[in-house]
Amino acid sequence: MVRVRWLAVPAFFGVSLGLVWLLGGRLGTEIFPTVDAGQFQLRLRAPTGTRIERTEVIAKNVLDAIKAEVGADNVEISLAFVGVQPPNFPINTIYLWTGGPEEAVLQVQLKHGAGGPVEKLKERLRDKLAAAMPEVRFSFEPSDIVSRVMSFGSATPVEVAVSGPALAANRDYAAKVREALAGISSLRDLQYQQALDYPTIEVNVNRERAGILGVTTADVARSVIAATSSSRYSSPVYWADATSGIAYQVQVEIPQARMNSVEEMRNVPVAFNSRDSMLLRNVANVGKNTAVGEYDRYNMQRVISLSANVAGEDLGTVARRIGEALGKLDAPPPKVTLTVRGQLAPMQQMLDGLRSGLLLAVIVIFLLLTANFQSVKLSLCVISTVPAVIAGVALALWVTRTTLNVQSFMGAIMAIGVAVANAILLVTFAERSRMAGASAAEAAIEGARSRLRPILMTSFAMIAGMIPMASGLGEGGEQTAPLGRAVVGGLAAATLATLFALPSVFAIVQARAARHSASLDPRDPASNRYVPTPPQPLPPDIEHA
Repeated sequence: MVRVRWLAVPAFFGVSLGLVWLLGGRLGTEIFPTVDAGQFQLRLRAPTGTRIERTEVIAKNVLDAIKAEVGADNVEISLAFVGVQPPNFPINTIYLWTGGPEEAVLQVQLKHGAGGPVEKLKERLRDKLAAAMPEVRFSFEPSDIVSRVMSFGSATPVEVAVSGPALAANRDYAAKVREALAGISSLRDLQYQQALDYPTIEVNVNRERAGILGVTTADVARSVIAATSSSRYSSPVYWADATSGIAYQVQVEIPQARMNSVEEMRNVPVAFNSRDSMLLRNVANVGKNTAVGEYDRYNMQRVISLSANVAGEDLGTVARRIGEALGKLDAPPPKVTLTVRGQLAPMQQMLDGLRSGLLLAVIVIFLLLTANFQSVKLSLCVISTVPAVIAGVALALWVTRTTLNVQSFMGAIMAIGVAVANAILLVTFAERSRMAGASAAEAAIEGARSRLRPILMTSFAMIAGMIPMASGLGEGGEQTAPLGRAVVGGLAAATLATLFALPSVFAIVQARAARHSASLDPRDPASNRYVPTPPQPLPPDIEHA
């Protein structure tokens, strides 16, 4: 290789940089590798306004369908959260993950190896549940703590939020966004996170008629409250037991089972003048309507969010498709903003930071080597193996169908560190041989020959230690497998580059270098900047003696 160094070195850099350019665009990206922990979380949304009893039946049917798919004995444990607790209970709703009586959240833990890969199981369940319950919307959500944290509060990895002061404008633009996202084949469970059409009963008081009859709006409100909720929220009354001294709250409420139609609402008696009453239909128009079931706000502005899952593609590819789809939309109305959330934004920030960190690490290594060798050319020789490391990492990830993520970037940095250490070893001994009188080509060959065993021992030991991790065997092995694969691929390529390409680089760079130390220290006798120190005169008493 040294004899044809003028062909070998350009070929080496061409192949390395070509692999990086060719494979870099084909590698998928994500924050952390996907781990199959045998568990999943499923959110179901029945038709808006479904009573909690009916939602509970649907949740049980879904659990039965899951057991039928994986086997009843293969479900280790399951949890279900149905509906929203009544406001009478002092429980914060934020911990129950549901927005109304029509929602339920199911958490399922499967036995080890049951049902096959969870992602494939989700695809089968999507098809079967959609066929069995077409009126119910389903959405799988992250069940592991890492994915939940990296989603930054979003229920799914992909969330697109439309916010603005006017809810009507938000809804119109959100409908266009939903239509654009529906064309992306790799998105699953695309739906609104809020209930936008919650059924309501609209009561419009006829002010003219009510004024003639002597009925006030407050009289109507008090009567309607008892029929739809409880008087405890408008007129709290307490009765104290004279025997025990315990105070009990007395409230008026019509049983919910009786209020089962609009006609029952129209027949609610309205009391006025403390003794007279009339039916609600006589002073108000009562009919059906819809309203937003949940108001979400971000920075004090109302938000309508679209959530979706990813299947069949990596998160980075889906992020590019979403960006292209949203880029084709018209500009949002005034004061309406479109924000992409979930794991997409933090993933882009993480990848930018890791790329910058990798480049910064190489620059710092170069500066340290320059200070150590006191030679820019020798430092460049050592750094010349870095393209081979990156190319080896990209090739290993592409062959094993592994994505670029935090783990694989850590593996790349580790491989660069070991590769630079091996290169330093070879360059140091080659430079010593050249300083002893050998030519640059002979010194390069001597450095590779004399350091062959230490370099191979270091590389093989590191690769052998990383092979079990790279195989991804064992429970949760997929989490750290990208790190091992990046180290194995990068270090294997770096070892070949160190033994075959680096001597040629050294021979070219140091061909016309002077035979003196690269040191810039004027006190170093081997340096060309050496300044001899004049002899100091002897003290008078010693000179006289």
